[in-house]
Amino acid sequence: MTVLSDAPLLATDKRLSHPKYRPDIDGLRAIAVLSVVAFHAFPSLIQGGFVGVDVFFVISGFLISSIIFGSLERNSFSFYEFYSRRVSRIFPALLLVLAGTWALGWFILLADEYMQLGKHIAGGSAFISNYVLRAEAGYFDNSADTKPLLHLWSLGIEEQFYLLWPLMLWAAYKLRINALALIITVGGASFALNVMGVVTDPVATFYSPQTRFWELLIGSLLAYVSMYKNQIFYRWRSIDGPVIRNTQSASGLVCLVIAFSLTTKSNQFPGWWALLPSIGAALIIAAGPYAWFNKAVLSSRLLVWIGLISFPLYLWHWPLLSFIHIMEGGEASTITLVVTVFIAIALAWLTYVFIERPLRQFQHNNVKVFTLTALMLICCIAGYVTYKTEGLEFRLKDRVEFAEYFENSPPARKYFEKLELTKNFRGECNFYNVSEYLNGRSTNVPVPEIDSNCYTKNLPKSKTLFIWGDSHAQQLYSGLRKELPKTWEILQVATSGCPASPDATQPSTTDYCAQSNWFALKQIKNLRPDVVIIGQNEKHDEIKLRRIFMILKDAGVERVIFTGPTPHWTVDLPKTIMKTLWVSTPRFTRQGLDMAVIERNAELRKNLANSGAIYADIINVFCNSEGCMTYLGDDIKTGITSWDYGHLTPIASEYLAKKFLVGLVTGEPAAID
Repeated sequence: MTVLSDAPLLATDKRLSHPKYRPDIDGLRAIAVLSVVAFHAFPSLIQGGFVGVDVFFVISGFLISSIIFGSLERNSFSFYEFYSRRVSRIFPALLLVLAGTWALGWFILLADEYMQLGKHIAGGSAFISNYVLRAEAGYFDNSADTKPLLHLWSLGIEEQFYLLWPLMLWAAYKLRINALALIITVGGASFALNVMGVVTDPVATFYSPQTRFWELLIGSLLAYVSMYKNQIFYRWRSIDGPVIRNTQSASGLVCLVIAFSLTTKSNQFPGWWALLPSIGAALIIAAGPYAWFNKAVLSSRLLVWIGLISFPLYLWHWPLLSFIHIMEGGEASTITLVVTVFIAIALAWLTYVFIERPLRQFQHNNVKVFTLTALMLICCIAGYVTYKTEGLEFRLKDRVEFAEYFENSPPARKYFEKLELTKNFRGECNFYNVSEYLNGRSTNVPVPEIDSNCYTKNLPKSKTLFIWGDSHAQQLYSGLRKELPKTWEILQVATSGCPASPDATQPSTTDYCAQSNWFALKQIKNLRPDVVIIGQNEKHDEIKLRRIFMILKDAGVERVIFTGPTPHWTVDLPKTIMKTLWVSTPRFTRQGLDMAVIERNAELRKNLANSGAIYADIINVFCNSEGCMTYLGDDIKTGITSWDYGHLTPIASEYLAKKFLVGLVTGEPAAID
């Protein structure tokens, strides 16, 4: 937030006109930044805390427009002075954070992550982060936690506003165009684009300047009205007493409280929802420094102090929290998050005292502006080079080979090329159109047919096991093929991303999951295999599983086995090992485990206990009181238990089959070591 660095605003510049310093605006900044920090650290504590950014937008529009209007009115506006002041305010803290993030990433991030960070540093240095992030994913996506510079999108929007708005106002004054009409026209168009776009393309609407400028223009409108209120409201100019001011301030506070409380990630935001924090901030500013809330609360020493360091605090807090998420491999402890927030506050104070404040007092303005601009250019180049060199792999030589071994983890193309289509997963029994995927085309259309060996018995006198489900059913094949007695034949219809379902009652040419499930049920009814194993990812539907069991029993299947989820990792297991367990990898660990999956497994096992089906508790095989198994044998690379977040490697599949599944299939359960 550029405006965060403008405190306090003192009328010391001879060319630009600056409004009188208002401590209550610093207090409002404090509330805004604290809400954002609280949301990022503890999302459940203040679910709408992210709207603090919208408060910043209004403050920014108000202060910057006040400067421009005052300077134009005095005929003293200078583009050079305006932008050199922006450089002096914004660049010092931003450079420090960008350099610190790059340095920290050198030691922590893997090549692909460091490559992405390089792109974001380049985008942040050029103030186009919002466009870079718009092309990747949404602000609330799961991947957001692993982007240390995600928060710079708002800085990009503000800087883009600062490039356009002074020029537009200057031109309006020169051409004698009414500035109020300009604000209303541009702001109204921006708000209309926002309301329309949030429905059709919410990600683009969140990140695009044309759909967010209206929030800054609310501040501009307030600045214009404040400066010319006697002319605009001539008949009511005497109505400006404490009752009016306190009503404005209280109404603004209510708007902010409602926005912080009711706005959620699931709302269509910004849209109409962004009006609450924007109008709330405008009302509080309009109330003036002498309204009771503004004077007694917002102007308090603590809030003013936080407001003064709010810009570096905003810059520091998210990279630190993001690196914690990356290193922890999931949800960090409350203590860790609290300590991280206090570290961010300390760094913000140090940045303000030893970087921002001394540079503001530095007298040689041209030298300062040139040096800061040159450093920002160097920072941009460093980020771009990091991106183009694919994350400077030479940093982590000991892990490069290990990382390359696991390049076939989803969603990489090699997952399908080396794993999904191999004998380990029996990819020929998959209705997903892999060839279309590999050619860069995603389609729901199933392949016309699968290999007949997937569903045709070749050994008439053998017993038959039929595997049905998604990729978590596919992973069982390699182990069962090796460990099951030769008197058993394994058939399989299992399609990636398609949990077993009893609802597919007819073939489909447009939905590969419907086709896969219809075909699997058809073949099971025709073949009447001795045993059917239904394997799928952790989001099981208990009601559907019970229905499947009844259908299979009616079809004459003797044994029906539902496999529970495998241990799930919040970050792919190879990455968890490389980041946090590299020096001494434990055989069992809780580091990075998705505990919610373990809880759901226990609940599912309990709910299916009396269903008549056999529940195969895979987590019980791989986990104990110390955590879950990371590798088998002596070599971590070849013995790792999961390629990614939860798919078993062939060696883990064989372990599971030998220790557990073969016994369940044959009716002779084996003891688990």
